[in-house]
Amino acid sequence: MTPLSTGDPESIGGYTLLGRLGAGGMGVVYLGVAASGRQVAVKLVRGPYAQEEEFRTRFRQEIEAARRVSGAFTAPVVDADPDADQPWMATLYVPGLNLAEVVQKDGPLSLRELRALGLGLTEALRDIRRAGLVHRDLKPGNVLMTEDGPRVIDFGISRASDHQSFTTTGRMIGTPPFMSPEQLANPRDVTPASDVFSLGSLLVFAAVGTGPFDANSPYITGYQVVFGSPDLDGVPEALLGIVERCLDKDPAARPELADIQRMLQALPESDDATGCSPEIGQSARPRPRPTPRSAATTSADAATGIRTGRRRRARMLLTGLGAVLAVTGLWIGVGVLGSDSDTATATSTPTATAGARAASLPGGWRPWRTKLRYDVKGVPLDYGSTGCVTEGTALFCGGTGFTAARIDAASGRTLWRTGTRPQGVEPIGVRDGLVYVYEDPDDTIRRVVALDATTGQRRWQRDISKSETAVLYDGGLLTLSPDYSSFVAYGPSGKELWRAASLDEYCTPSALGGVPYALCSEGNEPGKAPVEPMRLGPGSLTATATLPKKAEPLGAVGGQPLFLAPQTAKEVYEAGYERPYNALLRVSPDTGQVRRIPLAHPLTGAATLVDGVVYFVRSDGSVTAVSADSGKQLWQRTTDMESLSAPAVSATYKRVYFSNRFGRLLALDSHTGAEVWRTSALDDPGDKVQNNPPRVLLVKDAIVAMAGDTAFSRSPDGPT
Repeated sequence: MTPLSTGDPESIGGYTLLGRLGAGGMGVVYLGVAASGRQVAVKLVRGPYAQEEEFRTRFRQEIEAARRVSGAFTAPVVDADPDADQPWMATLYVPGLNLAEVVQKDGPLSLRELRALGLGLTEALRDIRRAGLVHRDLKPGNVLMTEDGPRVIDFGISRASDHQSFTTTGRMIGTPPFMSPEQLANPRDVTPASDVFSLGSLLVFAAVGTGPFDANSPYITGYQVVFGSPDLDGVPEALLGIVERCLDKDPAARPELADIQRMLQALPESDDATGCSPEIGQSARPRPRPTPRSAATTSADAATGIRTGRRRRARMLLTGLGAVLAVTGLWIGVGVLGSDSDTATATSTPTATAGARAASLPGGWRPWRTKLRYDVKGVPLDYGSTGCVTEGTALFCGGTGFTAARIDAASGRTLWRTGTRPQGVEPIGVRDGLVYVYEDPDDTIRRVVALDATTGQRRWQRDISKSETAVLYDGGLLTLSPDYSSFVAYGPSGKELWRAASLDEYCTPSALGGVPYALCSEGNEPGKAPVEPMRLGPGSLTATATLPKKAEPLGAVGGQPLFLAPQTAKEVYEAGYERPYNALLRVSPDTGQVRRIPLAHPLTGAATLVDGVVYFVRSDGSVTAVSADSGKQLWQRTTDMESLSAPAVSATYKRVYFSNRFGRLLALDSHTGAEVWRTSALDDPGDKVQNNPPRVLLVKDAIVAMAGDTAFSRSPDGPT
């Protein structure tokens, strides 16, 4: 990293800049830090290119491409603004070297390292392909070498495989030594097979120190790629069969990613191992470690993987190359994925086959997807956040242009829809044949409305406090009266069951373990005073305990309310701040005794209690599971998926499911935290992905998730 130069901004998008990581022809990459302390790599487009609409379109494409992939071997996007005066994008950062820098510093990789590199890149390309993309710039400078495997970065010129590429006539975007013949000859028609060709060139570079088509001129290099034979001198014999097939000039003759993965897995895992799979066609006998060419290179050359100087064998000088290759390096490769050496990294485990267990699915279920949007005349009334609730196989959702709808959980078909004034939250819940929703007829009144779950007809309504929520407990619905003077409980018929006078404190209704509680603190502002959970009943509030300021309710374990105890209760008004918690608090509802259960170390993130386990989910995608009874950490997993939802846990499959803002699903083993499977992001989750938090729930064993203004359902067996 180099210091900021005169004219460099001090911050971008709320991220304080610490220095320059590098610069390319079209922009600068900075090391930035968020208010929470998280480091990011911030790409800022240079002024002249920011004025080109074509470039802005390509930059938006890069952002969307990176967001759609975000796999285990790719880099997740943290934040971006492609419409700013100078467009920018922030991705997670980790100090480290790219493949070009590793080879320049330490020499070519060993056979064991090549095997691991190839397997990681094959999985990355698989994720990229599943997202419907072609990377188109797979080169050493775009492969970050981390402790837990390679990471593919920089989707600056990637494109959807079914959409037009953004290239200008006569202007080729890419890096010739690692481009495919068809990308040089007809860049608009590249397919995923182009990335396979680039993978072959990259493996040769990692094995020898130079690419198979390197020359002193990019024009000659381009000619060699299209017409010449690859220089494979020095490539380990065990790897030759693989790279030769990848470097076939005919895209249709190149192997599929599954075949490449199988061939790489057959390579020896030890550098001194002998023998090899017969299908590779070579024996993997030990050989001396090759030495890379020692000619001097510039740092920019090292970053892109283009080297100058003497080749291993002479190249024919070509002067009649008809096409002019104007080669532009969009971004230099930088480390952009956060890691933690003390945290276990995600590992894939085989997906359970359909025959391993019989999934309990709604009758006639099939994967489905539906928009939570109903366009009507005039300006549509938006939910602040769309969402769904469920009971049995019934699914009820709120969305844009309607208050609530019943969705068939088997097909995604809308059975009924009601209301034209959607609220800022999803429906309250469903119980005993009733769906409870909010209604705001004007700026001064809020109502809770009970709808018939079968027909959507209004059964009853009651005015409630404008500023507080309503919660379902075992036996009824709890809320505050419109004048804030008392808690009110209503039964399924709408009859008032009881009232309990509110104290001269700030109190909110809650249901902990199905029991109605008031969570109170002195004064009129929450979080300014200790929390007092009070058990509610007809005409009374019974104080049970006094808890620290900013203690957070989680639910109940064994009939005892459970809270999180903060390590610090200080007020922090910084974007991205996550308060640390260092203990669990269990409250006896009979005696008021508080049992403090220390955590092994402070944890941050959104906490959710499910079946005796507290799951902490951080904004960077890390998940920690803690026993609610002992406070013992059960497992911790870094998922590299930003903005995960609260978890849904399947006791049948012993898995924990998450969704992210872009509709990617993730399944972790509930006992170990190991990654079981993940899916690609949705092609088009709608225009509300940044505003609507993701959600996931189970209808029997079927997974139902919400992303943007879209709801969809997938099988518990994962991607097929």
